[in-house]
Amino acid sequence: MTSHSDHQKGLLITAIGGLTLTLDIPLIRLADGSAWTILLLRGAATFIAAMITWAVWRALSRNAPELIPGWSGLAAAICYGLTSITFVTAVFYTSTADLVFILAFNTVFAALLSWLFLQEKPRAVTLAAMLVMILGVLVIVGGSVGTGHLFGNFMALCSAFFISVAITISRASGKDMGFTALVGVVPSLVLAAFMVSGEGIHVSAPWWIIFSGAVIMPISFFCLAAGPKYISGPEVAMFYLLETVLAPVWVWLIFSETPSRNSLIGGAILIVTLVVHSVWQLHDGRRRRAALAVRHPA
Repeated sequence: MTSHSDHQKGLLITAIGGLTLTLDIPLIRLADGSAWTILLLRGAATFIAAMITWAVWRALSRNAPELIPGWSGLAAAICYGLTSITFVTAVFYTSTADLVFILAFNTVFAALLSWLFLQEKPRAVTLAAMLVMILGVLVIVGGSVGTGHLFGNFMALCSAFFISVAITISRASGKDMGFTALVGVVPSLVLAAFMVSGEGIHVSAPWWIIFSGAVIMPISFFCLAAGPKYISGPEVAMFYLLETVLAPVWVWLIFSETPSRNSLIGGAILIVTLVVHSVWQLHDGRRRRAALAVRHPA
């Protein structure tokens, strides 16, 4: 059982990751480049920063996490790589609001995958929340028909699926996947390099995306990937929700991009459902731990 100090550590680590991640989409937009160039610069900066950090950590301590812990680490890394590709593609083909609202759907995928592969059958309340969230995504996707955002919304949905697969693999293995999420940019980096070799580099302000790759992505990916080791899935999901809430605000302030009515309606359905369900799970978890402590006093 996770100790109280480990739980607090997990909350702090994941909160830092969630808040940092909210800056990623605005920085991608500020760079003003083609999708493949953005993916190349972002991935290269992330990989270099991760390798330097890991090398220094390993030189100072023998407790440095493995880059890829076994076959489960390799599978998680591939999923993170696919997430990078679909996420950056979605940024260019749909609105920020649609993207982050649909990414919140990863909790539904995570619950289904845990049910199928970890034998963690969701309770009736979770199933009800999943159905409501599906309704919210349908509202967003339905509003994108004929607007040119349908492909971007599909990429966002794929991104939510791949990240939930990576989280499920991490939970099943119980291993530290902090650096695995960063090394996972290699497949997308290789693909982007191949594409850029043909079309050339197109970016107006490369420093923004290099900053995102070298600073924002390593911090956010490492913290969010390490979170499931210390805290529960619902708690991790609540911190992913920070991007859903704050990223559209930053984009609205910087670019004056106003979400559509369907995006706001569907996003509100997703956010309210996710918050209510996550708070319920946290309360239920505390109640169960308290009951267990009374039954088996230390």
